[in-house]
Amino acid sequence: MAIANPIKKRYDFVYFFDVQDGNPNGDPDAGNLPRVDAETGRGLVTDVCLKRKVRNYVQIMHPQKDIENPAEPWAIFVREKAVLNRAIVGAWDEVNKDKVLKKSEDKKGAEEETRKRMCEKFYDIRTFGAVLATSDKEKTGESEDDNKLRKTGGQVRGPIQFTFARSVEPIVSLEHSITRMAVTNEKDLEKERTMGRKFTVPYGLYRTHGFISAHLAAQTGFSEDDLKLFWEALQQMFDHDHSAARGLMSARGLIIFEHGSALGSANAATLFDRVVAERTTKGPARQFSDFRILLDGKSVTEIPKIIKLGD
Repeated sequence: MAIANPIKKRYDFVYFFDVQDGNPNGDPDAGNLPRVDAETGRGLVTDVCLKRKVRNYVQIMHPQKDIENPAEPWAIFVREKAVLNRAIVGAWDEVNKDKVLKKSEDKKGAEEETRKRMCEKFYDIRTFGAVLATSDKEKTGESEDDNKLRKTGGQVRGPIQFTFARSVEPIVSLEHSITRMAVTNEKDLEKERTMGRKFTVPYGLYRTHGFISAHLAAQTGFSEDDLKLFWEALQQMFDHDHSAARGLMSARGLIIFEHGSALGSANAATLFDRVVAERTTKGPARQFSDFRILLDGKSVTEIPKIIKLGD
């Protein structure tokens, strides 16, 4: 199956989202406290966290009923309970099963065919890229001779990349004691209640930057339909990702700079400088109305806001 109509233009975008009384991205190295820049106090959300939410949205829109044989071309490679080796080896066997691979050039060609097949099948590979390396010789088909064969697809560079999201202002991390009347173990039966901890940010408006390369899209087959689904995910993914830990998270702004060509019309940093989040109130921010998003000094209210640039 070939992916038709790859995108022809470069895109850069600024994305705003906020959190109220929740933990947008816990840090496992800090007891799951909200991630924070220790020098500035500004909150952080990793690019990996944002990509996970996009993947989850795509899975909701295109459910995968069979984990071993997911529906193409919207399958998700990095998903819960996925064994990545199986998908890679399966694609290799699918495109190379009738080939005799003796020379290194043959193996490079087989790897390229596997990479193309994986891009055709998996939305997140042709969007974000992936390292299609396998391990475990018995399960990946390595031979015992000196010229070993590893069933792999190499590395795929994805056309879409995020920066870390950073809060517009420093955040405050609050720690809350919580109680539970039930107990987990028999030995705790005499206790009146058990105690726990919960960490939240009272309010934070976060900003991230994104880049979409038409050149890399041509390599992975990232199409106009894929791009449409990605914009949709950014606008709606938080509505399908609610949990007690994350509190209230919402998309608040998406400013898209659409270039006139694959090379682009302007430097990304210059474009990003045109977008500003401005405070409208004094004192601690506790809601989105305490800010407004400006583009070239004018308030932005619609999502998404698309700015078309010249060639």
